[in-house]
Amino acid sequence: MSLFSPPGDCPNCGEFVAAGAASCKECGSCPDSGWNDDTAYDGLDLPGDSEAPIKQKNPRNRLILSGLLLIAVVVLFVLTKP
Repeated sequence: MSLFSPPGDCPNCGEFVAAGAASCKECGSCPDSGWNDDTAYDGLDLPGDSEAPIKQKNPRNRLILSGLLLIAVVVLFVLTKP
């Protein structure tokens, strides 16, 4: 099933496509190459799998680790004080 059927503007190049046309006169797009569902979102620059957002680490774990490190530094300071 195609998202576009003439007449109307070509979804690939934007030129007008007359009623009954098998392809766009300007760019040559047709239902097999540029009007089908697979190519409808080609120009959107959506992130691919390799560009997926990196999952952030839990900030709670970082806060706990920072607190433990601070406590360890204070304990070492107190124990080494003459």
